[in-house]
Amino acid sequence: MAEEQEVWRGTPSQVINMGSYILLGLFFWLVIPLFIMLWKWLQVKNMKYELTTQRLRTHHGVFNKEIDELELYRIRDYRLDQPFFLRMFSKSNIEMATSDRTHPKVTIRAIDDAEEIREKLRTYVEECRTRKGVREFDVD
Repeated sequence: MAEEQEVWRGTPSQVINMGSYILLGLFFWLVIPLFIMLWKWLQVKNMKYELTTQRLRTHHGVFNKEIDELELYRIRDYRLDQPFFLRMFSKSNIEMATSDRTHPKVTIRAIDDAEEIREKLRTYVEECRTRKGVREFDVD
């Protein structure tokens, strides 16, 4: 079996919180919005994505840390999403439909070079499926 190697590591951009920052910034004098802004910043700051040749790991949590792992051979479909607001900052989302029961939809949010990452993801998904002999069947 091939040894697992890290292919990409990244974090989402704080741009995803910009709308909240602007809205909460208007009410900064109430003090509570400052704590909400800090919490939102910490949530994004503590989220990390790690793509290896076999898995996608998502690290998240501020006080309680969690690591979600998705075996690449479970990814059924991927989609590149470029909302206008994120495109203004050269960011994109990668949305994946999976056969994983706990996480049927997984999104890598607000990252740079999403097209390149999606192509790497596609390559390693196919490689994992071939290595494990996994075949996809759609039953309607």
